[in-house]
Amino acid sequence: MKKLLLGLIGLSLVSIPALAGESKLKKGFYTMDSMGCMITRECTKDVRRIKSINDIRKEFPNSNFDLIADEFDSMLVSLDKIGVMVFLGHEKYFPPGHRGVYHTVSNNFYLNDAFVHRPHVLMTVMRHEGWHAAQDCMAGSIKNSMIAIIKPEEDVPRIWRDIVEKTYPKSAVPWEAEAKWAGKTEGMTAQALEACATGTMWEIYKPTPLTEKWLREEGFIN
Repeated sequence: MKKLLLGLIGLSLVSIPALAGESKLKKGFYTMDSMGCMITRECTKDVRRIKSINDIRKEFPNSNFDLIADEFDSMLVSLDKIGVMVFLGHEKYFPPGHRGVYHTVSNNFYLNDAFVHRPHVLMTVMRHEGWHAAQDCMAGSIKNSMIAIIKPEEDVPRIWRDIVEKTYPKSAVPWEAEAKWAGKTEGMTAQALEACATGTMWEIYKPTPLTEKWLREEGFIN
């Protein structure tokens, strides 16, 4: 079961200790240490909550987000109903190359402000991390620390799985492959988040056999 239900996707951020602000960072910025401080809300300086595309526009007035505004805001509406908050964090809190992170314990996710001034990158990261929130929902409730794949593994286009296999640990491939797919597919994450927000996740997306077994054993479905 644990091969299909993962406590935290990708990196084991749950094990990162909560730190009492930036002054307590042992490894400095641009590390897993600083990201852990941010996602546990111990480090809040230069971390801003995003409630609509207008908040992004204020941060990056020279970028044009008109083409992605509707999809972005629809995702934020669903995330708010689910109980997930989205933050824009200063790049210093992210290890090099990290564009965003979803935390299954706090149920919040964070966007790296060094990347999201480009509309297509913003949407890729937003969809990707939003898909992890939907995976959290698939595993029964975002109030637990489990996530489950939403699509059967064989449905994920091979191109995305090949890319993920080169960059992620083998244990994370099933979750990351479909998140990579969602990140590049317009509306895919928005639909999954809406299903979660309206309580129809398991009607719209049939759980895989092992996930369904888990959901029945835990009393989430009859």
